[in-house]
Amino acid sequence: MVPDGPFALHAGIATTRQLLSAMSYRTLVRRIRDGDVFRVLHGVYSLEPPDSACRLRALDLLLRDPVVACMNTAAQIYGFGTEPDSRTHILDPGVRVRSSPEIVVHQRIGAPLKKVDGRLLTAPSWTALEVARTLRRPRALATLDAALRSGTCTMIELENALMEQHGRRGIVRVRELLPHADARSESPMESEMRLVFIDGGLPAPELQYEIRDLHGQLWRVDFAWPDHRVAAEYDSVDWHSNSEAFKHDRMKIARLQEVGWVTVPAIVDDVRRYPAELCARIDLQFDRAA
Repeated sequence: MVPDGPFALHAGIATTRQLLSAMSYRTLVRRIRDGDVFRVLHGVYSLEPPDSACRLRALDLLLRDPVVACMNTAAQIYGFGTEPDSRTHILDPGVRVRSSPEIVVHQRIGAPLKKVDGRLLTAPSWTALEVARTLRRPRALATLDAALRSGTCTMIELENALMEQHGRRGIVRVRELLPHADARSESPMESEMRLVFIDGGLPAPELQYEIRDLHGQLWRVDFAWPDHRVAAEYDSVDWHSNSEAFKHDRMKIARLQEVGWVTVPAIVDDVRRYPAELCARIDLQFDRAA
């Protein structure tokens, strides 16, 4: 086994110099080859496959000063990282650090900061706007929804961050979306589906609406238009790969039908490839209810 000493000094990471003080170069090479030790950055190794948190600690060690996380890395730490991103995003530490496939260095002079578990990050509202500016409209709304749902920032704070980032690329698109952001949205695809309704001119639905059936059981639907007794649900393929989930949904649709509700299901293709047809199906149910 690799000696614990060098790794214990810095929460599971160590520099080449520290490791060579405890083992020979040949032993280190063998441990790396056998998968006992992992390269994090040039000159820094860990006992576990590196993730963003590990890379941040490695940068702290190399630079001898804590780095500031931003963009998707900060969003993940805050709990509203909707976009898969294995890279580690940091603010320019003021010394020569080059971007690489694992590390992305950003120039954001004057960005407000917040400390979380001893790590400085760009403030949550600033981070949410920064990430949203880089994304397509549906994913931008998903990020804004997730930021509100995480409880790390409020709508007022997002509006203030919007003013702070006035004139930056993509900010106009985010400004148009921000009034529609809603903390009740529970997944990025629900956010995308709601934007389809907005763009399609449908009335604003109630989110996570509860309906009681004839047996007294409460059922919650993703979207509801109570005046029309029409509901819409996003159906994930992963969810329906489970037989119990499939049976649950069939019972849910039947129970809602018993109390006069019509449910319109949608999958990812309905949302992303055929949004007009999805809106038309819902509009048809409105006409029938009328």
